[in-house]
Amino acid sequence: MQRKTFIKNTLIGAAAFTIVPRHVLGGKGFLAPNDRINLGFIGNGKQAGGLLKAISAVPETMVLAACDPDKKKLEHFVSLAKTANAKKTNADVTAYGHYRELLERKDIDAVVVATPDHWHAQITIDAAKAGKDIYCEKPLALTIAEGRAMVDAVRKYKRVLQTGSMQRSQYNFRQAGELVLNGYIGQVKEINVSVGEPVKQCDLPSLPVPEYLDWNMWIGPSLYRGYNPTLSPPIEDNSWAWWRGYRGFGGGYITDWGAHMFDIVQWALDMDDSGPVAFNPPSTPAAQSGLSFTYASGIVVNHKQWGDGNAIQFIGTEGTIEVSRSFLRSNPENIVKLQLKPSDKKLYHSNNHHQDWITAIKKRTKPVADVEIGHRTATVCNAVNIAYELQRPLKWNPKKEKFDDDFANLMISRPYRAPWNFNDF
Repeated sequence: MQRKTFIKNTLIGAAAFTIVPRHVLGGKGFLAPNDRINLGFIGNGKQAGGLLKAISAVPETMVLAACDPDKKKLEHFVSLAKTANAKKTNADVTAYGHYRELLERKDIDAVVVATPDHWHAQITIDAAKAGKDIYCEKPLALTIAEGRAMVDAVRKYKRVLQTGSMQRSQYNFRQAGELVLNGYIGQVKEINVSVGEPVKQCDLPSLPVPEYLDWNMWIGPSLYRGYNPTLSPPIEDNSWAWWRGYRGFGGGYITDWGAHMFDIVQWALDMDDSGPVAFNPPSTPAAQSGLSFTYASGIVVNHKQWGDGNAIQFIGTEGTIEVSRSFLRSNPENIVKLQLKPSDKKLYHSNNHHQDWITAIKKRTKPVADVEIGHRTATVCNAVNIAYELQRPLKWNPKKEKFDDDFANLMISRPYRAPWNFNDF
């Protein structure tokens, strides 16, 4: 079909929508400069509320749809999204119980995946197949195999994916990363990362399912178990859901906060397309910390409580840098105040994680936390959990993405319930 005919037919077919789709208006995959990007939110819990506020602040965005198996959370989110839309236009927000119905809409350009971790791979891959760009919360994947499949699907369908590792869009972490990368603390010898405990088996009792919750859909591709409000708290409970702590749904604090902190380690060491080569866990059963992993360069990263929570300590031959969301400090003190030289390597500069995603969609470029970056960081986190669970040293080949251990390699993936299949793309 000739380009002129294709554009004409597309615009005619779009006339039924309140907001005209933009699949071809910019040519060569680019969106029209002053046009809006229509969004669907999949997963409408506590994290989605914060993302709605941040992403709606990006002028080009409009929310047209939402999906969640919890009817109360879905209804609440739709109300919030309508209020956010009203600051721009009077666009309506449609509620869905099944995300695939949302993905069928041709007028939705991109989706925000804010579900529990066990849903990330299936929804992201289905979204890529449907031609949607994606913002997927961190950690990108629950398993290493899921992460690689997500990368392959996003690349196959030429989608833009931003991982929710938003520390890459914050000054403290970019400054620390650039100083480490360019040798301002000398040769890096050791890195200490203080995040919480690894994943554990789910031992929660099964309780009656609330009438407003489609529990089978909440479980989705994971192996079935009974409902417990710790996994999916009612909307009246403002605490963070602790599905994060249990195998089959999350990865403990290793993936929850590790997806932020180990991510910055990867960034500062220029390892965004690679990773460590060995993992050495403590021999103590159910240890909460004490694991170390090593890069081919010889740099050792320790999972330990070194003094500040959810923070990183880079130790070099000529100084130390410590960084978190609340501080950036060094010894000597002047290091963190140094200006980079024009000849120094620069990290991707983003001051707004969500605007960066939208800009990447419009330009069809890779954002600051591209899918491969998200996968490599999630791989580190998942490998740490595997080593903690097996309680023995493991060697890892970051190119082949395989362990030197048959049992560890069995844990790279996980079984899926019917009818779900993350490899179907």
